[in-house]
Amino acid sequence: MTLRLPLLDADPASPFPPAESALREPDGLLAMGGDLSPARLLNAYAHGIFPWFSQGQPILWWSPDPRTLFRCNGVRLSSRTRRQFRGSGWRIVADRDFDAVVDACATAPRPGQDGTWITPGMQAAYSELHRLGHAHSIEVRDGERLVGGLYGVAIGRMFFGESMFSAESGGSKAALAGLAWRLREWEWPLIDAQVGNPHLAMLGAEVWPRPRFLAAIAGLCAQPGKSGSWAEGFGVLPASTLARAIPARRVA
Repeated sequence: MTLRLPLLDADPASPFPPAESALREPDGLLAMGGDLSPARLLNAYAHGIFPWFSQGQPILWWSPDPRTLFRCNGVRLSSRTRRQFRGSGWRIVADRDFDAVVDACATAPRPGQDGTWITPGMQAAYSELHRLGHAHSIEVRDGERLVGGLYGVAIGRMFFGESMFSAESGGSKAALAGLAWRLREWEWPLIDAQVGNPHLAMLGAEVWPRPRFLAAIAGLCAQPGKSGSWAEGFGVLPASTLARAIPARRVA
């Protein structure tokens, strides 16, 4: 079957098709083409759209329905993970080495996936967003060693997660929990997780209809945010603090 998709205009400031026009199968596929310039990417995220494609494909743009996200006060950890964090010396920091986190996300083995969607072009695009103060890395460190992390895009008071990794068991959970805890202190309510899976659901992810998601981010993206590096403002968050602060996951 040949898919007929809108082709984006060459002007990075040109509008996207309405998210409501995205395909049902594959879910959320909206448009193709364009570029990965900062203006285009920021416009996409602010409208609930993100790029996702493999090496050799054209740039593909998505807005799935439903949408997976976390409430910043809704992240949950298992009792086992909480015990692990209580006994660890891990520290959660931000924006100390953005490119290292993106590279780790790109090279992390993922069950059922052959290769990565984080192509060299994608890495360069998000590195530029980071340089401009719009993309951020959350890093879990054991001493100076990177044991987990995630990265994403911040617009206004909304954080759009892109990818996360673990070099040691629990590393990505610590990154997510640390981000959620700090954003909650900043009164940012939501973290976009794009597409759900059982692992995210176990951590407290929710599934919202696309119209509800789009309405929520429209208001949040319009509010004043935190541009520039987060390295100083995020501070240092010990993982042992999360063991006490993040609620335990309820077992059905």
